[in-house]
Amino acid sequence: MDLDLGGKSALITGGSKGIGLAIARGLAAEGVDLHLAARGADALDAARAEIAASFGVSVSVHAHDLATGAGQAGLAAAIPEPDILVNNAGSIPAGALADVDEERWRRAWKLKVFGFVNLTRAFYPRMKARGSGVIVNIVGMAGKSSAPDYIAGAAGNAALIQFSVSLGEESFRHGVRVVCINPAPTLTERLVGLRRASAEKTFGDPERWREAPENARLGRAATPEEVANLAVFFASGAASYASGISIDME
Repeated sequence: MDLDLGGKSALITGGSKGIGLAIARGLAAEGVDLHLAARGADALDAARAEIAASFGVSVSVHAHDLATGAGQAGLAAAIPEPDILVNNAGSIPAGALADVDEERWRRAWKLKVFGFVNLTRAFYPRMKARGSGVIVNIVGMAGKSSAPDYIAGAAGNAALIQFSVSLGEESFRHGVRVVCINPAPTLTERLVGLRRASAEKTFGDPERWREAPENARLGRAATPEEVANLAVFFASGAASYASGISIDME
């Protein structure tokens, strides 16, 4: 299948590791030039070297703290007109209402919720003006179900799902597609960290994290590459009639 992606450019936030890095590799394999954004310069440089060597595409990196307005504005100013925006950066802490104080809640939402919103606010008008573009928001299944032990994340994800669906209905009329992907639990460094903490609490040994029961509907965690495959498809011309939709991976 021709994905019609060769020669396009993409900005991927949280692009130095995990799902973001997997999406970067997937797009690069289709000939997409990349802008990768994250907070850590060293991880970004390593991702750039690996992808450029493996796929021969142009890769630029942008070290910004996207939990700040200055970081979001700086990134938006550095990149004029990507064809594809992948909003992926974000890590909202687990915990019940009493476990996540206002400061932690606000900082997490500044990165994930307002990071997605503000970067979309910056790039969508440019896409709309030229009559083309795709925005893929990597959100999460917690926004579709009750999650009292992940209340800040559930609420933030629910907001981003509705943000994506609402904008995608309007944007399609202007040649721009917006798609929301909700990964199942995915085997990233973050998930392993959470499972290590759970194993420490349950077994007294974080190294026993693989013994924790899988709560995924399909019996195992997804891989970053499985999420990336879906993101690459919906970013491509093969999904030209998909906008204002929320895709659940579980």
